Amino acid sequence: MGNCVALVPLRGGSKSIPDKNIRLIAGKPLCAWVLEAACRSGVFDKVVVSTDSAKIADVVQSLDLPVEILDRPAELATDEASTESVMLHAAQVLDFDVLATIQATSPFVQADDFQKAYSLFKSGSHDSLLTAVRTKRFFWNDDGTALNYAPQQRPRRQDFSGSLMENGAFYFTKHSVLEDTGCRLGGHICIYEMAAESAVEIDEQEDWALVERALLDRSTQSLHKILAQIKLLVVDVDGTLTDAGMYWSAEGDQLKKFNTRDAKGLELVRKEGVEVAIITSENSPIVTARASKLGIQHCFVGVEKKQQCLEALACELRVGLTRVAYIGDDINDLECLNISGFSACPADAVEAVTATVQYISRYAGGMGAVREICELICAAHADHNTN
Repeated sequence: MGNCVALVPLRGGSKSIPDKNIRLIAGKPLCAWVLEAACRSGVFDKVVVSTDSAKIADVVQSLDLPVEILDRPAELATDEASTESVMLHAAQVLDFDVLATIQATSPFVQADDFQKAYSLFKSGSHDSLLTAVRTKRFFWNDDGTALNYAPQQRPRRQDFSGSLMENGAFYFTKHSVLEDTGCRLGGHICIYEMAAESAVEIDEQEDWALVERALLDRSTQSLHKILAQIKLLVVDVDGTLTDAGMYWSAEGDQLKKFNTRDAKGLELVRKEGVEVAIITSENSPIVTARASKLGIQHCFVGVEKKQQCLEALACELRVGLTRVAYIGDDINDLECLNISGFSACPADAVEAVTATVQYISRYAGGMGAVREICELICAAHADHNTN
């Protein structure tokens, strides 16, 4: 099929919802949902954002994704400018055989949607592809004639195949089709069917709350499945189990402030059959004493290479890394966070960590962050055991 490029049009002049394309929804800029999915899919040789806005460009670049910015002429960023005009502008400066045009207003798109759609597109002599959802509603014309069924032979829902409604999530278009017709769809067209939830696009303010609730529910359900499989919880100390403060007595003794609620959380998670371990780069007898007090047998202090320590422990306990949860707050935790099945951090973790983890606690280090994550693991295990 040749070179496939993804194009995400993001203009800055949204009137119904100001700054819509970069407004936070379920914790991320709206555009981040489709950009992350596109980059993660592995389908595209290049992912490009076409925008007229420096503000949007800055937000996109802050996502730390392999995305290129294409400056869009002002005349192609008006209310009257068509998506096709943006595609044709991209065709003048980008080299591609197939252009995937992705709408940021459809954040339910997953990486595997791109993978499956592209596989379908390549499976036959297709020239373009659109996405759609199946609806089993009966449609009528204004003149009282039925569009998609025969009223005299009204089918039962279970016997009715319904109709496919274009949802505008994304399109595949061969360069030759776009060049010859000036349209995203032409030639031999195929349809990729998506989940019913993807029928909702964010065009008006009332759509926003609806989509945000669904995205939050989906994220929670996804994390719930991961957390239900956790068998080993590993926590950092300074900035995670403590507030990262350094306290000294008048005699020069070093002190650390721990949170009793975090301790209770670790106790609760162990009762669910999850092993608990501490890995810290600081060689402190205080940490060893605290671990002993809590009955935590796996306590590693003065560790310079945390990843190696974690891998060795997981091997010893015969726990796959996908079943490990790691909580850390600083750059020396990044390797462990990246290889663990579930990664989390306190609310006040460094930016490099918050940009990496799957879950950011509502609480700061030493202020209940560990307890919150322990409760999430316990709840997921309890639900899994019930089911």
